[in-house]
Amino acid sequence: MSAKIGAQPASLLSPRVLIPFALVTLIWGSTWIVIKGQLGIVPPSWSVTYRFSVAAAAMFAFAAIRRERLWLEPRAMAFAMLLGIAQFTFNFNFVYRAEQHITSGLVAVLFALLIVPNTLLGRLFLKSPLERRFLAGAGIAIVGVGLMILHEYRAAALGAGEVLLGTALTLAGVMSASTANVMQGTAIARAQSMVVMIAWAMLFGVVADGSYAWITTGPPVVETTPVYFGGVLYLGIIASAVTFPLYFNVIRAVGPGQAAWSSVLIPIIAMGFSTAFEDYHWAPLSIAGGAMALVGLVIAVAKRPERPSVSGNMVSVPVED
Repeated sequence: MSAKIGAQPASLLSPRVLIPFALVTLIWGSTWIVIKGQLGIVPPSWSVTYRFSVAAAAMFAFAAIRRERLWLEPRAMAFAMLLGIAQFTFNFNFVYRAEQHITSGLVAVLFALLIVPNTLLGRLFLKSPLERRFLAGAGIAIVGVGLMILHEYRAAALGAGEVLLGTALTLAGVMSASTANVMQGTAIARAQSMVVMIAWAMLFGVVADGSYAWITTGPPVVETTPVYFGGVLYLGIIASAVTFPLYFNVIRAVGPGQAAWSSVLIPIIAMGFSTAFEDYHWAPLSIAGGAMALVGLVIAVAKRPERPSVSGNMVSVPVED
């Protein structure tokens, strides 16, 4: 009897995907509180510019160490520009401004909704499959996120207007990030070196960030404190140059919908930091919401065992990652 073995798409639970996924989730869970420290003396757009200047330099240095070809073909260069503006200009300018109006924990909770546009746009443009188990888990997780948002809205020390404005800015950032996520799943993105593509995307994002910052707020402003500079380095190197290649590789492996599960876990980590540094108080609604989000994640990513299909003397055995 012979065996016919067919490769299946990567699973989020396979070690080669789960390890970078977990690392990205843990790091990004810490960034929300660090971003809060970037706001104050320095206008948000300049803080974004400094962050991705450091990140772009680190990415180009890494590509050079790997002896990769640093130049992209014109079509790929145009793609990198659009990717950079969506991910590293629109997304982060919206997020940094949102944190001027609402807590970092609430921004992180709202960003958990990234799974919705990622899944829908992935289906529309990338033909990503939508399984019933995934949809059921996502539905449960979204209800959980909704409970956390409701608690944050009720408990907000700021006025309702501030909460609504911060929410609107965050959702604009979600849509920008989702656009970039889906772009990473396209054929043109897959054909490029991940490191070189992100390096150019970050550089284009920096040019757009700096131009916008100068036009809207004037010449560069720098806060000369160890906390601010440490935050720029952490956000630029650890939370950008290290994590974005890992995250975009996860997108390429499992699709933007499943990759966006990181955004469901990140709020729970972020609210832990918010508890320690922003006097965040857990309540029944937020606890229930966090628990539902985790249950939804487990349901969505758990795979039922597949039985080998037998046809004559040929057995087809799916390969699990």
